[in-house]
Amino acid sequence: MVATEGPYRILVVDDEPDLEPLVLQRMRRAIRSGRYEFVFAQNGVEALQALGDDEDIDMVLSDINMPQMDGLALLSHMPEVAPDVQAVIISAYGDMKNIRAAMNLGAFDFVTKPVDFEDLRITIERALNNLEAWREATSSRARLIALQNELDVAGKMQQAILPTEFLNKPGYEMYGSMMPARDVGGDFFDVLYLSNGCIGLAIADVSDKGVPAALFMMASRTLLKASALSLKPPGQALREVNDLLYDDNDAMMFVTLFYAVYDPTTGELTYANGGHNEPLIVRPDGNSSILPGTSGIALGVVPEMAYQEKTISIAPGDAIVFYTDGVTEAVNTSEEEFGLPRLQQVFASNPPTDVKAATQAVFSAVNDFAGTAPQFDDITCLVFRRIGSGP
Repeated sequence: MVATEGPYRILVVDDEPDLEPLVLQRMRRAIRSGRYEFVFAQNGVEALQALGDDEDIDMVLSDINMPQMDGLALLSHMPEVAPDVQAVIISAYGDMKNIRAAMNLGAFDFVTKPVDFEDLRITIERALNNLEAWREATSSRARLIALQNELDVAGKMQQAILPTEFLNKPGYEMYGSMMPARDVGGDFFDVLYLSNGCIGLAIADVSDKGVPAALFMMASRTLLKASALSLKPPGQALREVNDLLYDDNDAMMFVTLFYAVYDPTTGELTYANGGHNEPLIVRPDGNSSILPGTSGIALGVVPEMAYQEKTISIAPGDAIVFYTDGVTEAVNTSEEEFGLPRLQQVFASNPPTDVKAATQAVFSAVNDFAGTAPQFDDITCLVFRRIGSGP
């Protein structure tokens, strides 16, 4: 089925009777605007019947634990009945085993119980963006024989999972973006709204390029999200993701990953680094320095690695600039690298007061420096800024 006109039809599969009126009430604006249309099933058996009877269903949102047929069994049967339908699962916090199994069965993403409906809406939008990218690809299957078309599909998949909405709240704001290279790479960034009120911030870069890198990037991002939402501290989260990536890594790919948790009640940022570029902290006067380093190598290569954590205080007005090496290693026609000093110079006379403008300033500076030199790597930047007074 090619792109949908009219509302997206979303099949919600859950045996809890209170979920249907809750979904309809919390999603009423999207329903009234014609964006979503919901149908419901009580278990996997009913869901498969609905998918067989209704070819207009675009997406399945399914619980895992249900009578008659659970969510994992439903995912295993979906390719036979509705191979082009997107799936998102609902899981308990910390249920890494089932989350990993669901991803292996083709689920795009997951949300956790109790369901945060704003997070659910964002996850649905990401899934639908990915669905449209997939539909565009499958509508032109003949073109996928060529390598460039394959890379186009991977690039759209890559972009579909990146945050496009940022729930800035009193006390902090953030904005991020990625500019892909001509070939598909493996950069990603993510913002995670944790149940304890903290904010998870991640940026990563997968080795190699092309479709394998894009798929490894998606696996890395999903595993980090699962570990982070279980409220594991950054060092422990990186260790868990590293071990899981190592177990299924016959291609010996790796990902550099920086993960931090910001606590709005204390103004403290706790972080761990798996071989990534240390972010830059920019003060309100424009002075800047890199965050103190921690030990830790890239993820997916060596099992049972320990990742050291550090904690720093973020003062009001301070900004943290997360970036990938596509920024600092961008080259111009003379083969000079952009480098960290030029990145610091971006903010020396113009310290960040608006996170979106600060992110765009990084991209503009890199593009101006590179000139006509071809872009050889993804360029990714995420800016987080504390505002207001101290706690």
